[in-house]
Amino acid sequence: MTAETPPVPPFRDASLPFAKRVDDLLTRLTLDERIAFLHQFAPAVERLGISAFRTGQEALHGVAWMGPATVFPQAVGLGATWNEELVRRIGRAVSSEARAMRARDDRVGLNLWSPTVNLLRHPLWGRNEEGYSEDPALTSALATAYTRGLRGDHPVHWRTAPLLKHWLAHNNETARDTSSSSVRPRVLHEYDLRAFRDTVRAGAVAGVMPAYNLVNGRPNHVSPYLREQLRAWTDQELLVCSDAGAPSNLVDSEHYFDTHEEATAAALLAGVDSFTDHGTDGSLITARVRGALERGLLTEADIDTAVRRQLAVRFRLGEFDPDLGPYAATGEFDTPAHRALAREAAEAAIVLLKNDGLLPLRPGARVAVVGLLADECMLDWYSGTLIHRSTPLEGLYERFGADRVEFAEGVDRVRLRTSSGRYLAVPAADDVPEAARDAEGALDPALITGRTDLPPLTADAVGTELALTDWGEGVLTLRSPDGRFLSVAGDGFLRASADRPGGWVVQETFRLEPAASRGGGHLLKHLGTGGYVHVAADGVKVAGPDVQKAEVFEPEFTRRGEDAVARAAASADVVLVVAGNDPHINGRETEDRTTLRLPPHQERLLAAARSANPATVLALVSAYPYAVDPTGLPALLWTAHGGQAAGTALARVLAGDVSPAGRLPQTWYAGDDDLPDLLDYDVIGGRQTYLYFEGTPLFPFGHGLSYASFAYTDLQVGRAVDALTVTCTVTNTSAVTAEEVVQLYTRAVAPSVPRPRRELAAHRRILLAPGTPTAVTFDLPLTVLEFWDVSQGRRRLEPGAYELLVGASSEDIRLGATVELDGEPGTYRPVREHGLDAADFDEQRDTAIVDRTKSSGDAVTPVGGGTGELLYRGCDFGPGVTEVVVEVSGEGVVEISLDGSPPARGFPPAQGFPPAQGLPPGGGPAAAEVPVGRAGGPYAYRTLTAAFTAAGVHDVRLGLRGPVRLAHVGFSG
Repeated sequence: MTAETPPVPPFRDASLPFAKRVDDLLTRLTLDERIAFLHQFAPAVERLGISAFRTGQEALHGVAWMGPATVFPQAVGLGATWNEELVRRIGRAVSSEARAMRARDDRVGLNLWSPTVNLLRHPLWGRNEEGYSEDPALTSALATAYTRGLRGDHPVHWRTAPLLKHWLAHNNETARDTSSSSVRPRVLHEYDLRAFRDTVRAGAVAGVMPAYNLVNGRPNHVSPYLREQLRAWTDQELLVCSDAGAPSNLVDSEHYFDTHEEATAAALLAGVDSFTDHGTDGSLITARVRGALERGLLTEADIDTAVRRQLAVRFRLGEFDPDLGPYAATGEFDTPAHRALAREAAEAAIVLLKNDGLLPLRPGARVAVVGLLADECMLDWYSGTLIHRSTPLEGLYERFGADRVEFAEGVDRVRLRTSSGRYLAVPAADDVPEAARDAEGALDPALITGRTDLPPLTADAVGTELALTDWGEGVLTLRSPDGRFLSVAGDGFLRASADRPGGWVVQETFRLEPAASRGGGHLLKHLGTGGYVHVAADGVKVAGPDVQKAEVFEPEFTRRGEDAVARAAASADVVLVVAGNDPHINGRETEDRTTLRLPPHQERLLAAARSANPATVLALVSAYPYAVDPTGLPALLWTAHGGQAAGTALARVLAGDVSPAGRLPQTWYAGDDDLPDLLDYDVIGGRQTYLYFEGTPLFPFGHGLSYASFAYTDLQVGRAVDALTVTCTVTNTSAVTAEEVVQLYTRAVAPSVPRPRRELAAHRRILLAPGTPTAVTFDLPLTVLEFWDVSQGRRRLEPGAYELLVGASSEDIRLGATVELDGEPGTYRPVREHGLDAADFDEQRDTAIVDRTKSSGDAVTPVGGGTGELLYRGCDFGPGVTEVVVEVSGEGVVEISLDGSPPARGFPPAQGFPPAQGLPPGGGPAAAEVPVGRAGGPYAYRTLTAAFTAAGVHDVRLGLRGPVRLAHVGFSG
């Protein structure tokens, strides 16, 4: 007699649909097990044979934080490729490496928290490196390509499960967990939501991560847009994972809720399914969920909804299939194909900004390679560990030969003399191994910030000559002769122990501050701790913020970097100055930049090179744009930090082996004066990005030169019921095979509301042999020409003329045509019937949108409780009204008046009513002032009335004074 094989539980039956399998598994889990699943680190359920699972694996441009992996260019560099097919292949390679790495290390997750689709609205954002573009169409196209590569092509199972970051309108690190982005409806629907929407609708996204900030006064982690927008775009179960620590922020820093039970319940009900909080310890989150259940703030059904979404992702990944799904054994790691792809991507990302004929370099040229980044292959916070490394210097050695290349880094050399006359000294130390990572894949602070088993610095008569680099804002790094950076570990001692600046809090940066209160000299401030360096009997330490305990140093510069640069430049045929940023310093996650300027140290090096040799090429290798003066500079290139093949790629472009075809994914402004306030998210009113900017950029969106030349001819426009077809011919008119990026822009000729100066509608990167004409066709759905009509609360195609512009950048238009479209005529706002929602304004001054309640709705308030103004155009009062009704909270004054100007252009005739004159018929009050007395808190809304007479069509102007919050204005009578 043989024992029967136990039946396969339905949740492990791969022949059943996922939905049935998820439902079956859900019924088998206890309430405690389901609650435990709500934390990022879901524990194993051994009785069911279910393994532990965690959401989250960083993979922005390669698998990050888990050791060696193929490192591709930063996301902004991928944005510069304008090449969806390339980005899709990179996504496939990254997901394949994630599978391969997981096969040997189950800490590697398959729910990838990538890509970042936040728009690069403001170039001073510290995380500029993480986004693709300032344009929503380009961002969405590339994000869709990357997610498709990450997901794989199987109709049912996924290779990895990508998750989009960071929902929503997140573009500042300054006060990022407490600041609110005021996003008017048009900006919300036409700009910020668009990049997420189109990518989610493409069907390769597992979910999203809400951002730390608030939008319109409400934290993103309790945003109604998760339900009203995100989940309405698809029938697929989407997983929403919180950002790290954000659930606790709802109480601790944002003070939006009084208790963590309320906050956790609100986030779960809003749509957050996985809570990333308190590291691997899920006990606090599970206790908060149980507390919310006991208080009646949640039901078991609410918990089941979130767990179901998590399980749906795990089933797609094949976790519960007998063979772990079709992708279980398909991972490839560091293959020749991946290395070639990394080089292809690095080459494709290089943007030639200016060239007066100096490039490509002539064969046999003697090249001086100088600058702080000339021998660097920089990594950022979201990089993996390099397996292969190529710096600009190494790339030029490889391409031109070491005998034709001279190098000068350009650091300053300094000794630091103490008040006793002795000097800071670096003892000899054994080799420091590669930085290790902890069980969660995070950098080990004991290794990245300075090992404690190495001897601390001392002071002696001779001291050590240190390499000093000023990264701007007075932020310094100091490097010992053996190449290690001065760093501070947990014991407070200063050591030369770090291979690179890095870590969540960088411990390798300092500032020399004048010691006026100590009679002269300088104090050495350690920026990671905020303390000052002092010399003790047992070594050199960081003593805390007390300047009276700090050592007074006198820097003695033994060599200046510009002198070395000038010497190298003078003996070369061509000078390559490699400048840019260290991604861990002055502009990174948690830290915005303060200026577009190149740091003064690097400006000095550039000036020295140009003075010594006019044949100077500037290569900017950076995570963001700079404002540099290109006057008199023969050639200028930019590339983001290009990953493991960066140096080889740059050398090949300089040599002419590859014609550059990268294009700027964001506007490069001429100076800081062109920039809006970092926290001004109104791209329309603030005239931001290439869409609305009215100044002259340093280099425009889409700009990039080539070693070839291209002719654009034969523009033709075809029309269908719901689309246009735009075709042109592009011909390579040079002797060089090269790629061109053909860009199609649109513009509404006479819109009734402010519309973009021009807006990217489509693009195509094509390879052209010399003399070869190629027809390029774009299919343009008419929906891309719509705008968000605040008077109707929906998108609308306005009738009228539209320009179709084809060219090589947003400012280099080669061909154009105009089409007349019928569209849907606008209507006046029927304010007598529906009133005005305060946030649906046409124009505003000094106001911000805030939350109407903690769960939904908007209101408007003056910035800082001062005075603000709102304008609503084309308001139809019908035969007349005699009373105004305002829904308000707080205190202050609401002023209502009729603007004397006629309605906005593009509206239909006045439907039998007289044109706006600023005075109503009958001589009644055409303006009203409504005092708002304090009553309750910001959510204690009440309805107040005042006499107000109007008839016909007018523009309505509202003035707000004081900390009043206006939700709605109605009219009656």
